[in-house]
Amino acid sequence: MTSNTRIGLIDRELEPFLSIFPKADLDDPVMARKTLAELSAKAPAPDIKNMEIEDRLVSASPNVPVRIYRPHAAQGAMVWLHGGGFVMGGLDVEHPWVARIADGSRTVVVSVGYRLAPEHRFPAALDDAYAAVMWTAEHAAELGVDPQHLAVGGHAAGAGLAAAVALRARDARRPPISFQLLNQPELDDRQQTWSAQNFIDTPFMTRDKVSASWRHYLGTAPASPYAAPARATDLSRLPPAYITTAEFDPNRDEAIVYAQRLMEAGVPVELHQWRGTFHGSQAVLSARVSQRQIAELATVLHHALAG
Repeated sequence: MTSNTRIGLIDRELEPFLSIFPKADLDDPVMARKTLAELSAKAPAPDIKNMEIEDRLVSASPNVPVRIYRPHAAQGAMVWLHGGGFVMGGLDVEHPWVARIADGSRTVVVSVGYRLAPEHRFPAALDDAYAAVMWTAEHAAELGVDPQHLAVGGHAAGAGLAAAVALRARDARRPPISFQLLNQPELDDRQQTWSAQNFIDTPFMTRDKVSASWRHYLGTAPASPYAAPARATDLSRLPPAYITTAEFDPNRDEAIVYAQRLMEAGVPVELHQWRGTFHGSQAVLSARVSQRQIAELATVLHHALAG
């Protein structure tokens, strides 16, 4: 961390688990994916007895794998985009968290296995995400939900993708998206905020790891607002948003600035800064702060899509 940030400021129930998080390194994407998958596999299995789970392929070019979570008596739908710095993650890695959000919110969740960088650079992941959102809107009746109650959400890079999908859907005027659930979003390739400049040795996510993430995702291409939503100059007419940040996360301040800019553009926003947490720390399910984080994501989503 920075010289003025002490490890003791991390939530005391998270501190014993710092050593289990992988080294902040994306130089070898294949190894990074393997390490994250192994960490996810150690998570306690979610309770799925009150939902149906189905793997499908969304027709696109190429087809997009999705996993659909259908709780009993679901009231709306959310397309969920996993984290992993645009490089790691997938349907199986995200399963422990998506199942809990779907169950707690009583929302149909369509988890997207979008293409990963650097093999597939921008806009591949965004195209996959948008195709999944279009498919969900078009199949709302089959999913048993109201197409007017459609959210996009995600974690980290996936939350950045969700914000980009909201921008693209607004500009294309379809499909109608009613809510954004952005958990610790990665939004800005410029890395000019205080947290991006100063959190050089924070757990799991560091300034260098964020830089590598954007390098893998963008290659040599300049970033557009659809790649890095913080670059968008017009944030008006976007869906209401719930945005969370972790205290010790290089991406913290860009998410706070994005929330402020959404509010200035007239978009309803709820922003929650979780004290004592770091990027991805909610994977430590035994910690009370992690339990609160996941429960709040589910509660906020339920209320946003109910009615």
